Amino acid sequence: MKEMVLLGDEALAVGLLHAGVSGCFGYPGTPSTEILEYLIDNYEKKSADKDKAGEVPLAQWCSNEKTAYEAALGVSFAGKRAVVTMKHVGLNVAADPFMNSALCKIKGGLICIVADDPSMHSSQGEQDTRFYADFAMVPLFEPTNQQEAYEMAAEAFEVSEKFNVPVIMRMVTRLAHSRAVVRTDEKNASQNKLGKGSAQNWMLLPALARKNYLSLIEKQKDLLDWAENNKRNTISLNPGRRDIAIITSGLGRNYYEENLKDFAGKCGESGLPSTLHISGLPLPSKLIQQIADAAETIIVIEEGMPFIEKQLRGIIPGKNKIRGKYDGLLPRTGELSPDSVRTALGLEPRKTTADGINLPPLPGRPPQLCKGCPHHDSYTSINKAVAMLNEKDRKNECLSDGEVSTVVTSDIGCYSLGASAPLKSIESIVCMGASLGMARGASIAGYKYVFGVIGDSTFMHSGLTGLVDAVATNTPVTIVILDNSIVGMTGCQPTIIPSSKFEDVVKGLGVAPEHVRILASNPGNIDANAAVLAEEAEYRGVSVVILARECLEAFRLRKKKEAIQGK
Repeated sequence: MKEMVLLGDEALAVGLLHAGVSGCFGYPGTPSTEILEYLIDNYEKKSADKDKAGEVPLAQWCSNEKTAYEAALGVSFAGKRAVVTMKHVGLNVAADPFMNSALCKIKGGLICIVADDPSMHSSQGEQDTRFYADFAMVPLFEPTNQQEAYEMAAEAFEVSEKFNVPVIMRMVTRLAHSRAVVRTDEKNASQNKLGKGSAQNWMLLPALARKNYLSLIEKQKDLLDWAENNKRNTISLNPGRRDIAIITSGLGRNYYEENLKDFAGKCGESGLPSTLHISGLPLPSKLIQQIADAAETIIVIEEGMPFIEKQLRGIIPGKNKIRGKYDGLLPRTGELSPDSVRTALGLEPRKTTADGINLPPLPGRPPQLCKGCPHHDSYTSINKAVAMLNEKDRKNECLSDGEVSTVVTSDIGCYSLGASAPLKSIESIVCMGASLGMARGASIAGYKYVFGVIGDSTFMHSGLTGLVDAVATNTPVTIVILDNSIVGMTGCQPTIIPSSKFEDVVKGLGVAPEHVRILASNPGNIDANAAVLAEEAEYRGVSVVILARECLEAFRLRKKKEAIQGK
């Protein structure tokens, strides 16, 4: 065995490599990004050795989560083990192939790694991936620590190939981004041999899909038997303690165990309550029934939404009182913590060094664009264009006091910070690609000048189809692509195609060449760019303005890499 200090994301990546993965795909999204970064780094370093190039697992970023999932499906169809990585909202984008893949007879093991983000540290929702696994009726693994993340990679592949289903691995922010010592096995599993799956098991024509769906339903009993006997679902019964029992999952077990010393002191002679730790899905109903028979009240400690707590009401007879997030014992929103679990266990708050010290509240520090960020200049130009257009309509008496003719929709990425002071440039942030569809809708609804702002990587991720809709309907909108040549929000991954090709892509989708404008976004061009934006907004059709300048952080990384390569 070898010991390595790894992030939870990295531990999972190492586990995949040691389990014989062949193809790794994904789209960057915090807190999942480091998984594929580790795998890509491994691929780039080891594939340089031409003698071993064919043995090194391929790892690539993709245009979006859907294309990544479909590439992983192709690897699985070819008989090899595959993984696809994304954050929780990314599974919404990949939901079509994910849900349908549950009806295929998976050949090479297929793991869909999804990193949830309780407390929304870098997300627009607290969506819980366990609901997707339950919806698709496929197994889900939920590691508690970095060691389990490493070990569960091999276990998930084995389950996927045994039951011929895709498997979800659920990570959460606190595990993904914390480090620990992980004991790894130096003996790597070999990659699977090449060999296609049967066409009958992979073609979801209605007649075949109905048979496959029935097969999936019939697998549920076997999956439940596997869950009941899964060594990671651990139960400890105390017949002497009948008042409460504890069910934990994921990081919930860590937070419970962190309070065990004090809780044991409070429990007295009767001792600690019965406990059940659930390591994933499907839920082990027999073990749950045992814990229900052991106590009157069950406290559920789970990270994310009250998924298990809700399911218990359909498994356990009404004799048990179930407590957790629904009744306010634990917070319904945000991450759990040792302190919130401590309160739920009836323990006094921990004493800290700050007790008794009256500290003034710290001022809020909202995130802002980096100093010198090209987006700041781009948004300043947009603000000036918006002001020019509204002022023109007021002078022409097209607007009453307080009314505006303009709408500026935006999207997910570091340019979302254009919503904050002092810029306050944008009016909507919903999901990847929504800015273009919403811009078209706002124009159709009656707004005269509509700007849809989207980043370069987001445009390739899910903006292309929105632009196609606008072109097909000749809707008056001005699409503004903020091209900083990098995926800035998640740590400077490369865009899927070079920025230099964007003009050809946009023209190829049908935008009139004279209304495709490429502008350098810098302080000296702010006024001139504003004038061009206002001019294009007057056009009663689709125009695209590409505001281009390299991200400063990407520039630094590029120069550093060039210097290293030069040596």
